[in-house]
Amino acid sequence: MKRLFYIFISLIFLSGIAQAFDLDMTVDDEIRKNYNSEKLIKDTNTQNTESLPALPEILKEQDTPVVKEAYTPPPVINTGTVKIRSGTSFNVVNSTKISDWMQKGATVKFTNKSAIHKRKYSIPANTVFTGEILESHQPQITCNGGLVVIRVRSMLYKGKTIPLNAYITRADDKMIFLNNIKGDRTYLKTMWKKGNWGRTLFGRMFNLTVNLGGDGATLLLSPFPFAYGTICLGLNTLASPICAFFSKGGHVNIPAGSQFRIKLLDDAYIY
Repeated sequence: MKRLFYIFISLIFLSGIAQAFDLDMTVDDEIRKNYNSEKLIKDTNTQNTESLPALPEILKEQDTPVVKEAYTPPPVINTGTVKIRSGTSFNVVNSTKISDWMQKGATVKFTNKSAIHKRKYSIPANTVFTGEILESHQPQITCNGGLVVIRVRSMLYKGKTIPLNAYITRADDKMIFLNNIKGDRTYLKTMWKKGNWGRTLFGRMFNLTVNLGGDGATLLLSPFPFAYGTICLGLNTLASPICAFFSKGGHVNIPAGSQFRIKLLDDAYIY
């Protein structure tokens, strides 16, 4: 009995599975009949389009604003300032006496006797130029003369002190080189002067020789004065360069009112 019961139950179970397979196959056939791929794609696109929110309008591209730099006005130039170029020369006269006895750092004054007219400026007459003694010394051995070096530092222009950097190119109507106002170098002059004794003695001895030769009694003595004068002249000629070497030159001594010329080393500005 039990075996029959199990067989019966198994048949019922297998028949149910077979019916389920039939149902599944029926459903699949129904889906295949009603399936339309083009309509499915169209419906899907429609649904997606309807479900998405509307896109905002694309703004038109606007030009990027140009940021302008702040305007900086040009520097204000004082049009009243006039430049005197370096190399400009002025003719002046010294107001004070200049000598090699002056000490370093001493002040000297110059003035222009007549007005100086240029294209862009004019310097009135009697304008004061102030200089400074940079170096000075008195005459030295080897017949070296005294020395004065002057640098012009300023100009009093219409009540205002204008800085200058100028040097001397002419002093007492003599050309000046390297800004050195020097006393006379007297070596050759001194050497000639030191030889005066020998030349004078030789002249006297020569005259004596001539006088002795004119008289027969003294004719034998006439060569001796000539020889003596010749020897002294030679020794004096050899000694005169040595004596001149230990001698001193001339002093620098320029009286007030002498003519000078000053020349600018750097540009100067008047206003």
